[in-house]
Order: sequence, then C-alpha cells, then structure tokens
Amino acid sequence: MGSSLTVGVFVFEDAEELDVAGPWEVLGFWAAHVSADPVRLVTVGREEGWVRCAKGLRLGVDHSLDTAPALDVLVHPGGDGTRALKNNSEHLDRLKRLHDQGVLLASVCTGSLVLAAAGLLKGRPATTHRDFAEKLAKIDGTIDLRAAERFVDAGDIVTSAGVSAGIDMAFHLVERFGGAEAADEVRRGMQYDRPVS
Repeated sequence: MGSSLTVGVFVFEDAEELDVAGPWEVLGFWAAHVSADPVRLVTVGREEGWVRCAKGLRLGVDHSLDTAPALDVLVHPGGDGTRALKNNSEHLDRLKRLHDQGVLLASVCTGSLVLAAAGLLKGRPATTHRDFAEKLAKIDGTIDLRAAERFVDAGDIVTSAGVSAGIDMAFHLVERFGGAEAADEVRRGMQYDRPVS
C-alpha cells in the first residue's frame, strides 16, 4: 500500500447488521493487527448520532458524509433502509460526487441497488443478493449482472452479494490494498475459512 488509507462504512436506519459489522471486522483487524501502513475506519451517515439497524442493533455515526474526513473507500451496506436511500436524490448525488472524487465505492447486498439508482453501475459488471438480482436489473438494464458471484471488482466500484458476502469482499479489499499475505494473515487471525460456493 505504501500510504495511509481512510475507509468509511455508511450506516443508516434499517441497515443489515452483518453488512456493516462483517466488513468492519475484516478491515478493522487488518488495520489493528496486520497493516504496516495506517488504516483508519470511520462510520459515516446522513448525520452524526445513532441509527437502529434492521434487527435492533444501535450504531453510532462518527461523521455525516459532508463532515467526514477525505475517504479513499466507502462501504455501502444493504438492508431494508436502502429502499428509501435509492429514492433519495440528495444521497444519490453525494455518492456520485464521492465517485467523481475518486473514492472507491464498495456495496454489500442491496447497497448495489442504491449505486445503480445513482447511475454508477451503468454498463458495469455487478452483483447483489440473489433475491434482488431482478430488481437490480430493473433499475438499470445495462448492468452486466453476475448474481452467482460473491463479489465483483469493476475497478473503482466493487459490489458483493448478500449479507455474509460482504466479508469476502472486505478480504478482497485487504488483498487489493495490502496484498495476499495480509489477507491470509487476517483470515488466520479471524479464524475465517473461505466459504464453499
């Protein structure tokens, strides 16, 4: 990697807990125990404060998207709350601005529907939760839908399938930024075996 990295995880009302906590654990373990370079994780949201996730877990929001430090990566989880977010023009505009600024956008589960609603998946390969693949295709018919894949790296946007697939995507991000040895070290430390498809 050779420099510092700032990762924001977007949290919102009715986000799916594991969509948030899975990538956070992988990236946080890498930051705390493996990476030789500084990796900073922050929660970001529509505003600072608290949000209640889909199963009742309350999470604190460190920064609004407007006040967050300069991000290199933004992880956008899925969950029931994406139904409102994909119709929120202010949120979609923020995602477009972040993408234009060179921030790597990474979605988990139905987070990809929000990226599609922002027009960011046009003509790109992408995935989502298998039960929402048709909805993703309906938002943008130009998407090269890869519903059978755990995650899809399209360069400046990475999408993952449902819920637990966000963990695999986060390992991919560790490997992308820190190398395969770092990702393997995090796997050993977390005692995480790759799922069998």
